[in-house]
Amino acid sequence: MNNTWKIYMLTLISFLVGTSQFVIVGILDKVADSVGVSVSVAGQLITVFALANAIGTPVFMMATSKMDRRNQLLLALVIILLGIVSTLALPGFDFLMVSRIVLGVGTGIFVVTAYATAANLALPGRQAGAMSNISLGFSSSLVLGVPIGRVVAAAFDWKVIFWGIGFFTLLGIFAIAKTIPYTKDEEPIPLGKQLALLKNPKVAFALGVTLFVFIAYSVVNTYITPFLTSAISISGRGVSVILFALGIASLFGSKLGGFLADRLGTAQTLIGSMLVQALSLALVSALSGSVVVVISLLMLWTIAAWAFGPTQNFNLLSVAPEASGIILSLNSTFVQLGFAAGAGIGGIAVDSLSILVICWIGAAAVMVALFVAVASLGLTRTYIKIK
Repeated sequence: MNNTWKIYMLTLISFLVGTSQFVIVGILDKVADSVGVSVSVAGQLITVFALANAIGTPVFMMATSKMDRRNQLLLALVIILLGIVSTLALPGFDFLMVSRIVLGVGTGIFVVTAYATAANLALPGRQAGAMSNISLGFSSSLVLGVPIGRVVAAAFDWKVIFWGIGFFTLLGIFAIAKTIPYTKDEEPIPLGKQLALLKNPKVAFALGVTLFVFIAYSVVNTYITPFLTSAISISGRGVSVILFALGIASLFGSKLGGFLADRLGTAQTLIGSMLVQALSLALVSALSGSVVVVISLLMLWTIAAWAFGPTQNFNLLSVAPEASGIILSLNSTFVQLGFAAGAGIGGIAVDSLSILVICWIGAAAVMVALFVAVASLGLTRTYIKIK
């Protein structure tokens, strides 16, 4: 198997891993009924997953820094398989919470290592495109995995979904063991030096950009359904169609980010992505009376937001190439912190102000990220064009 097909294989496994994370959103009501809790309480399953991913990923990446990347991938899938088995075998909501924590850690390790492995397998000048394939796998789980999971849960018990994920995870373990070559990661870095990465201005600026961009994304995405139903009066079926369309836009954005970064450079792609996000969100609030315009702007925003992710990961590899695994895990942590902060800020804004304000807040957060990015260009050379 040549390296291109190995990258595609990692993309397929990324879809599987992403489905294990996102499918819970589409079946939350059924999960809540099966374990005897309210939907709001069951929502904690999403929270603990995010926190486990944010906190556990860098800790495990530090602990496994002596491993080669193939073994890190295998470890991640074994942890995910353990989480799936416990989801299926252990009764009650408390055990389900523990299972989501295990899945959060395993998913975080796989994401970070898959990005680094794809970049290593790619041809020179095509690393960003390879990393965008991994992002494509995860975004595909939103478009296909979640609705498929909903259909399966409606026809059968929701646990059938995890039986399927567990089976294919096992196949993924064998596939990686057979096809991914031994790839030595960077030399182990002492914990003190790993934490000192945060003192590096280049790293601090880059992670600050990540944090504010994903705060913006989470503020809007978390409350996108009530926004569509109340702000522009879309019906239930219409919401499903729009969400599917936004999912398709995320797929396009994932590939577009890698394509533009390889050809135009990371600086231009990142700055352009943030400009489009901020402008789109501002116009959504200003032009909320036109349904067609709002939907078009939301799709443009989604494309730009998903183009940012793989490009920023590739940028971080250039910021600290000697510690790629650690720096990508730190970025993953800031992504999850952005998700948590954005959801909280959006909830406060919706309760105290108006649903329309989420887009203004999102636009403001992206503008903060853009300011940090532009400032870093002159001060630290964080964003450089990859020759």
